[in-house]
Amino acid sequence: MTENWVLFLRGLLIGISIAAPVGPIGVLCIRRTLSDGKLTGFLSGMGAASADMVYGAVAAFGLTVISNLLVENAFWLRIIGGGFLLYLGVKTFLEKPADHAAQASQSGYFSAYLSTFFLTITNPMTILSFAAIFAGTMLAEKTTSPMMLVAGVFTGSASWWLTLSLGVGLMRDRLTTIHMTWINRISGAIIIIFGIVALISNR
Repeated sequence: MTENWVLFLRGLLIGISIAAPVGPIGVLCIRRTLSDGKLTGFLSGMGAASADMVYGAVAAFGLTVISNLLVENAFWLRIIGGGFLLYLGVKTFLEKPADHAAQASQSGYFSAYLSTFFLTITNPMTILSFAAIFAGTMLAEKTTSPMMLVAGVFTGSASWWLTLSLGVGLMRDRLTTIHMTWINRISGAIIIIFGIVALISNR
């Protein structure tokens, strides 16, 4: 029992360390939290956490066939992910903030979740990050209960996104339409840059 909880805590720390660096997903979650509310921002983060869990499972269970397949197709994954980032960036940049808070629909929540899941799962660097961490700590060899490790990864990543969405959500009521216009433009520009970098890195 004690060993399982140690594995869970290690996975928790890995999940947080993978999720915490601010990248295009972080920018998206912050912007969506400010624009559409804490739940939409959190569900966006949960999409990334779910993808982290999938990649964590690949690394923990030693599924080399899947890992090799992802790495071998890294070029096309980056093309798809980079193109989608460009689309989201332009859409965010041009989007005009509403004068009043809109009621998010279930389809909107699902779209927020699915888009970040797709962006994270098409990033081959995620599986390489997990593989490097597991190899560096020799977790792949020592793990007797990979499910506890994977559960820890998901919990750590999800906890980070919950904290981020709640923290950013506190500022939402203080923002005016002008503030949101600039947030959309800045966020869109940053996401576009991430998309361009993803596409250029294929060359």
